[in-house]
Amino acid sequence: MLDKPTDTPAPFRLTSLAHGGGCGCKLAPSVLRELLAEQPAAGAFTQLLVGTETGDDAAVWQLDDETCLIATTDFFMPMVDDPFTFGRIAATNAISDVYAMGGKPLLALAILGMPLGKLDPALVREILKGGASIATEAGIPIAGGHSIDSPEPIYGLAVIGTAHPSHIRRNSTAKAGDALILTKPLGVGIYSAAFKKEALSPAAYAEMVGAMTQLNKVGTALGRDSDVHAVTDVTGFGILGHGLEVARGAGLRLEIEAAALPFLDEAPALAQAGFVTGASHRNWASYGEGVTLPAGLPESQRHLLTDPQTAGGLLVACAPDAAPRLLAQIRAEGFSRAAIIGQASAGEPGITVR
Repeated sequence: MLDKPTDTPAPFRLTSLAHGGGCGCKLAPSVLRELLAEQPAAGAFTQLLVGTETGDDAAVWQLDDETCLIATTDFFMPMVDDPFTFGRIAATNAISDVYAMGGKPLLALAILGMPLGKLDPALVREILKGGASIATEAGIPIAGGHSIDSPEPIYGLAVIGTAHPSHIRRNSTAKAGDALILTKPLGVGIYSAAFKKEALSPAAYAEMVGAMTQLNKVGTALGRDSDVHAVTDVTGFGILGHGLEVARGAGLRLEIEAAALPFLDEAPALAQAGFVTGASHRNWASYGEGVTLPAGLPESQRHLLTDPQTAGGLLVACAPDAAPRLLAQIRAEGFSRAAIIGQASAGEPGITVR
């Protein structure tokens, strides 16, 4: 299901109430590092297995020898105009963090900020229904939440999940020689930029929504596979930004084959036509010396690499001999565009795109 018609059609574009949308709203990586620089270390909490130290997808607290608690939150402003679809996208994106840690979601709480004087309450109900529909697909309840009156529409979830300690997969535990698998095609930010300017075709819109509402359920199974060494989801920082987190966390060099990267069908042409987000520029400015691109790479192709994703795919680092098996498993779970995109190797931490 891509869109559900609302009983009360919006008299305006939902996206017109937001200055940005989706994971393109995220603070730039450099800004986030600056804000977190003086936060107290969590080392005194021995049961906190994953905190803020590597920018991982969720926090992990070990309850006992058999169970870890996974906690995350994610919310943003709309990048589509249909409220039901907006709710589905936001919920998919939030739940993804639990899957990226190798966990299974348990329950969620709604986070809601709405300009109630500007937005019909019937449309807000559709947003909540959309989020609930994805929670049902994930097999979890939305058990409560919190709401405020805000200048821009905001929706998302706080999600709790669980996993066995041995099934937790971090973004910082890749090994030299690992193969890299990406489970979803890139280009969501480019599509959203075209959508905002009413330049996105109906087929491309359906493709975009389909990608953003596909739950990363396969992450639970990947966490239970000993050949999978590290996992993260690719969201607002783009493939290069989240790849850098993997590289720096593990102290490795990621080598990405540009020709192997999967893209939404119209993304390259739209990027060449200039449909890019402000977040793409901010991302590139934040990467510093960590990324080496091919000489003479056109700016439009660079934007494909820095494009912010919303509810993006998983970036998986795995034993190289297991990569074909894992790729087949991921595709069998419905991720038909999944691809092996490169490898990790010893060297200066960072990324080389070939």
